[in-house]
Amino acid sequence: MWYKIKNESEVFTPSVLIYPNRIKENIRRMIKVADDVSRLRPHVKTHKMAEVVRLQVQQKITKFKCATLTEMEMTAANGGTDILLAYPLLGPDIKKYFSIVTKFPRVKFSVLVDHKKAVADLTEEAKKQQQKVNVFIDIDNGMHRTGIEPEPAFQLAQTISKRPWLELTGLHIYDGHIHVSDLKTRETQCENDFKSVDELILNLKNAGIEINELACGGTFTFPIHAKYKNRTLCPGTPILWDAGYKKNISDLDFLNAAVLAGRIISKPYGKVCLDLGHKAMASEMPHPRLEFMDLLVNGVENQSEEHLVLSTPHAEKLNPGDFIYAIPIHICPTIALHEQVYVVENRKAVKTWDVIARKRTFDFYSEWR
Repeated sequence: MWYKIKNESEVFTPSVLIYPNRIKENIRRMIKVADDVSRLRPHVKTHKMAEVVRLQVQQKITKFKCATLTEMEMTAANGGTDILLAYPLLGPDIKKYFSIVTKFPRVKFSVLVDHKKAVADLTEEAKKQQQKVNVFIDIDNGMHRTGIEPEPAFQLAQTISKRPWLELTGLHIYDGHIHVSDLKTRETQCENDFKSVDELILNLKNAGIEINELACGGTFTFPIHAKYKNRTLCPGTPILWDAGYKKNISDLDFLNAAVLAGRIISKPYGKVCLDLGHKAMASEMPHPRLEFMDLLVNGVENQSEEHLVLSTPHAEKLNPGDFIYAIPIHICPTIALHEQVYVVENRKAVKTWDVIARKRTFDFYSEWR
């Protein structure tokens, strides 16, 4: 089995096992979907690791999307040359943003805005810093989480175009509300929801405002956006893949490249208890939150901070200390729970990588000493 390691006795659990060769293959498949590596702007939040950024850069990916300042700084330090911070930049984050930008003068940075207050605050600091800022307008075409609807986005774009310290670089359209398994239905919804964006682009063009980039979609929709050559594609999960996407998007063919490793620590009342509690795996999904590789599970009896109690017909054959492999339903928040991951090569865990961007900022604590 591809996921099993020969040195289980040397690996601490709970932990994540990472398989670089499978990551490399996923990058190749992602590029194939895009048909042009320059159209990809993968999201860093899935893995948060410098080494994974470098693996993408090795395959000529240089544009990236991030959700935190830490991810942005890590990506810039490891070969990213065009980085979009796809998260509202407010409060002390604005000054921190400029301090990072100053460290990497050869990297193109951009930020999202979706409100006139954010535009005003960013303009004020940009003027103080005497440094122009590239901005993407965050468009809400159905997600209703962040962003501004296409119609009022026109007025916001006009406001930005009049600010000498801001450069309107593009539109960011994340349609994360589209998670239909059926490809045809997904395509129809994606294209229907994009009509209002097309209208906005036309209105902006007629007003003399050009949009250089459309940063579109996520894992569910990036193959649909790939059909439109003027759109940049922003997948994230395909880098590592997980059990949730594997089940729900059968039309996408990526390899699981991250496995959660645990051990049986007890056998209460004919059940088995593993060390895979909430601190080791993301708990935002309903059970089952894991797909076990070699363990038939009837159901989850209980999960707490450090414990996961399962009902299994194999309980009699299992013993404390047995090594268990599982694929998370949602890999992104699971990775963020781990400070380090094990790297598997030739069926052995041979080293560790730091999940360095799981922190808020690299030097957050030093600033407050």
